[in-house]
Amino acid sequence: QLGIPHYVFNLTDEFNEQVVQPYVDAYEAGETPNPCVECNRSIKWGPALERVRQLGFDVMATGHHAQIRETAAGRVIARSPDHAKDQSYVLAVLTADQLASTMLPLGTVTKDVVRERAHAWGLRTASKSDSQDVCFITKGNRVAFLGERIPLTPGAITDLDGVVLGEHDGIPSVTIGQRRGLNIASGDRQYVVDIDATSNTVTLGSKQDLLVEEVRTTPWQWMAEVLAPGAEVEVQVRAHGATIPARITGGGAEFLVPAQRVAPGQLVVVYRDDCVLGSATAIR
Repeated sequence: QLGIPHYVFNLTDEFNEQVVQPYVDAYEAGETPNPCVECNRSIKWGPALERVRQLGFDVMATGHHAQIRETAAGRVIARSPDHAKDQSYVLAVLTADQLASTMLPLGTVTKDVVRERAHAWGLRTASKSDSQDVCFITKGNRVAFLGERIPLTPGAITDLDGVVLGEHDGIPSVTIGQRRGLNIASGDRQYVVDIDATSNTVTLGSKQDLLVEEVRTTPWQWMAEVLAPGAEVEVQVRAHGATIPARITGGGAEFLVPAQRVAPGQLVVVYRDDCVLGSATAIR
């Protein structure tokens, strides 16, 4: 429609291997993965960027709502002014080399403005619905999708003292912090506070039991500036969650105020003044 060359590359095998299968494996292991993060790391800034370079282009532009900002330490990802659509969290895994070949032209534009311009230009995608979090689950829900690929073995739901309260439908059917859909009759609200894939056990507790003072992570991957243990920052542990004041440690981050337990497999992103400084993955 724009009158420019349009190329289509089939990356189905790479997508299944690098995004879909790790998603399935993570849930089977009792973790909560970030498929959008992995798609950015392994597909868009992997073979897709390589195709861009093979075609002779210097820079790849994407429609993510985030900014690239120059700092004294180097280029970093920064938040979009449209905080409701901000995607800096899912871009936190990018490297300096990848950022050098990237443009984010929607960095200072809100989604409403994008749609207004698309309508004004008569683009056929002007009213296209927003993309979903898990694009490859096109029918049913997460549990149904996983149930077609891995066994969903029922197991015990217990309280913190080990007393059996009921039965879950399979480890992949629950996530840390979940309250609904547990089929447990209790006078108090109960939340998933632990998932043990080895024993196939889900543990429930109160909202207070969900609160922790730290998160353990894989080694930190810094975007530009390398932070030493003790540095005070803000961390975000969900794509659209609020940031939490924290202190960097050798094995993760210490929360300066108690925060909800982070599900293993979730990305922990370090921010300062709306700039992404680095990231790591939460572990048990």
